[in-house]
Amino acid sequence: MTLKIGDNVDDFELQTSEGTTFSLRELEGQWKIIFFYAKSGSPTCKRGCLSFKEQYDLFRSLNPPVEVIGISQDSIEQHREFKREMGLPFIILSDPERRVAELFGVPLHLGIFPSKSSFVIGPDNTVRHVYDWLFRPRKHVAEIISGLSQSGVE
Repeated sequence: MTLKIGDNVDDFELQTSEGTTFSLRELEGQWKIIFFYAKSGSPTCKRGCLSFKEQYDLFRSLNPPVEVIGISQDSIEQHREFKREMGLPFIILSDPERRVAELFGVPLHLGIFPSKSSFVIGPDNTVRHVYDWLFRPRKHVAEIISGLSQSGVE
């Protein structure tokens, strides 16, 4: 079942592109965007990650600041290379067994690739907005910015 607006997000731990352990608990009390993408290096996923990169400074300059976290099934090494190649400033996490994708209820597209989904999570760890960005990554980031504004994040 996909997490929906108002649902609480349980803590989870995954490995970062640097090989360290990240826990959602580290961002308790902060706004965050968690986005799931299918594969580092695929054209649509590259566009999606670049859209978040282009707006990253804006997300961090909001009051209160918003952290961005990308998650896919790729290995730590694949993430490390992708993050370096793309110059991504945000956290990238490896979820090879789809534990966190399943926790969020992210379905498989065509039964193979994780659907491209984003969750805006408030400081109290409740889901505030849910977005599907299968084919429109740039519009998707604009919708997130609008949703944050409607939630009082300026």
